Amino acid sequence: MKTKWLIYSIAGLLLNGFGLSLLGEAIIFKINQDFNWFYIGALALIVFNSGICFVGKAILLKIEMSKNN
Repeated sequence: MKTKWLIYSIAGLLLNGFGLSLLGEAIIFKINQDFNWFYIGALALIVFNSGICFVGKAILLKIEMSKNN
């Protein structure tokens, strides 16, 4: 259970950071008047929200682990 919690928490934090990095790239594309900003921005939204879901799952696992002890 602890390994599962560790994997979810690290993956969630990595996805959050990657999603924010993609958002920055989308902003740069939009400033340069390149329409690909839309696709990169949509991908950033998907990745960032996936990271939030992974962190939420890690929190639920941590609560479950503390109840079992």
